[in-house]
Formats: sequence, C-alpha cells, structure tokens
Amino acid sequence: MFVRNKTLTLAASAALAAAAFASGAARAEDVFKIGLIVPMTGGQASTGKQIDNAIKLYMQQNGDTVAGKKIQVILKDDAALPDNTKRLAQELIVNDKVNVIAGFGVTPAAFAAAPLATQGKIPEVVMAAGTSIITEKSPYIVRTSFTLPQSSTIIGDWAVKNGIKKVATLTSDYAPGNDALASFKERFTAGGGEIVEEVKVPLQNPDFAPFLQRMKDSKPDAMFVFVPAGQGGNFMKQYAERGLDKSGIKVIGPGDVTDDDLLNDMGDAVLGAVTAHMYSAAHPSAKNKEFVAAYKKAFNSRPGFMAVGGYDGIHLIYEALKKSGGKTDGDSLLAAMKGMAWESPRGPISIDPETRDIVQNIYIRKVEKVDGELYNVEFQTFEAVKDPGKARK
Repeated sequence: MFVRNKTLTLAASAALAAAAFASGAARAEDVFKIGLIVPMTGGQASTGKQIDNAIKLYMQQNGDTVAGKKIQVILKDDAALPDNTKRLAQELIVNDKVNVIAGFGVTPAAFAAAPLATQGKIPEVVMAAGTSIITEKSPYIVRTSFTLPQSSTIIGDWAVKNGIKKVATLTSDYAPGNDALASFKERFTAGGGEIVEEVKVPLQNPDFAPFLQRMKDSKPDAMFVFVPAGQGGNFMKQYAERGLDKSGIKVIGPGDVTDDDLLNDMGDAVLGAVTAHMYSAAHPSAKNKEFVAAYKKAFNSRPGFMAVGGYDGIHLIYEALKKSGGKTDGDSLLAAMKGMAWESPRGPISIDPETRDIVQNIYIRKVEKVDGELYNVEFQTFEAVKDPGKARK
C-alpha cells in the first residue's frame, strides 16, 4: 500500500506540476511586456521622469489590461548613454522577452537600439528623441515625439517675417542640434536673414557662459537656441547672468529650451522668448486641460512635451494591441500603428503610414506670465506638419 500510495502520489505530483507549468505558460502568454528605456539619472533625468510619469498616469486612467493581455512595463535607466541603451535593449529583448521597446531620451540612444529592434522584429516606439533620420534606422521604429526640423523650419520663417535680420546660433553639438541648425539656417537665410555667429556646445555638462559672451559681442537681433530638454534652465540662468536679457537680444528656437517642466524656475529673464513647438501646457483644448490637471494632481508638477510624447506613446501601444486583436508579434503591431490618428493633449496627431513618423500641429508660442506663472502661450498654429525632410522625398 505504501509503495502504491507513493507511486500514486508521485504521479499526482507530476500531473500537478505539468498543470502548473501549463498554467504558468498560459499566464506568460497573457502578459504583454514593454521595455521602457529612459534616462532617470544624469543630465537628461527630467526627460525620463516625465515619460515614466505620463505612462503611469495613462495606465491609471485606462487600466493595465488590453485585448486580454496584462500590460507590464519594465523600466530601465540608461542615463542617456548609448552603450547602456544597447545593453539594456538586448537584455530586455533576449532575457525578458519584451514585445515592445520604448522611450529613448536622446537620439544616440534611439540609434543604439535600432539594429536590435530590426533583428528582434519588435516595435521601437521613440517617445522623446527628435533627429529626423531616426525612423530610417529601422523599419520597426515608430515615433510619437517630434522632429527638430518640424519646429526649426517654422521658427526660421517666422523670424524673417517678423523683422529679425541678424541671428547668432547656439546649438548642442550632436545630431538633433545639427538638425535644428541646418533646418533653421536654410529657411532663415533663404528669406534674406544673416547668421552673424554660430556656436556649438558640448552635449554633456555644457558651460554656456563663454559662448554666450560671443553671442553678445556679435550684436544679433536674436539668438537661435537648441539645447535638449533638461538643459534649458541652466542656459537661461547663464543667459541672465551675462546680461543678455537686458541687451535686447531675443531668444528664439524650437521649444526644448523653454520646456514646461522647468519653465517656472527660469525666472523673468525668459519672458518674451518665442519658440515653435508641438506642445504647451497652456494649450487651450479641453483634453489638454484634463491632462494637465490629472498630471499635476498625480505628480505635483506641470507636464512638459516629453510627458506628452510618453502619454501618446503608451496610447499608441494600447490601441495597436486592440486593433491587432491581441496579436503580439512585431509585424502585426507595426501594421496596426501605421496610419493611426487620435486627439492628443497637444492636438490632432497621426502616424504617417509610409515614414512611421508623427504628423502634428506646430505652434508659435511666447513666454508670458499667466496667474503668476510662466507659460508658453500659443499665438499661431501650423496644422498637420510632416517632417520637412521626409515630406520632400
């Protein structure tokens, strides 16, 4: 009896183990994993925190189950260092078996992950980085942020039409800065404007002060500035310390330099700065007012454009999973993402089915004080702007 009972017990145990394994496998199949790679430390930490916050907010509002799949976000901090990005992306794809990789606070990070997205045949949703050619680095890249040429060409046209004849440029010395500079120069000089000084500053830990003195000495009507989100506060502090705010030299550029996330800490030196960008916390739509209120309540801070890139990025992933009927392979998800359109807190947006890049409104904004706080107040809208480089192809 003992032997027989023991045999039966072993058989029962084996059956239970097999059932548990099958159940575990089923549960694993019901989990949809997103590998979120963003800078949570270092000079770009504000970018990562905004994106992470926005994704948390979206999931609080919309639940964590989509098309029968439980959504799991695995957060990794790459400190905006591309070697870290590549290693983390590989670990997420190979070890964690993620269905999507997302985030990418700077262009070099997006570039580093691109070959892995292609090899793994999984979507890479770029929620922050803004260099035009990013989407050309892999057929699996989709972008929900912006491109620098979208804003820089428009501010170039605006400057010419508003009596700005001489401009000094200060841009971060990496791909987005080069993109912004080239796009602005092309439009500004074509309209008869003159570049009187051109300065490129290092991306990591820049000291703007000596470069700002060169700007001041060149006596321009305005300074065209691109620094990545997170560095605008330091730039404006040194701009004021050098007395450029009292010299009559206006600040113009794409909207990174006056990011809502940091704007209130910049002081009155930033008043009057005119930028072109795809989002402002002051955007007057009902949807944006709800978004800003919910974000402030959850995180006690104002959302910036990086938060919106993350919010729309997770929305795109949710809707693609719904549209694909719960299919989790990269090709099905990518097909669902192409051509998708929706109302974002920033306004109407869509994913160009051919380029997989974002199409969106670009707004001209001026920094003003509203109810005692600094805001980028929109005063002109350019609708459904495609990336200019891709639009010409």
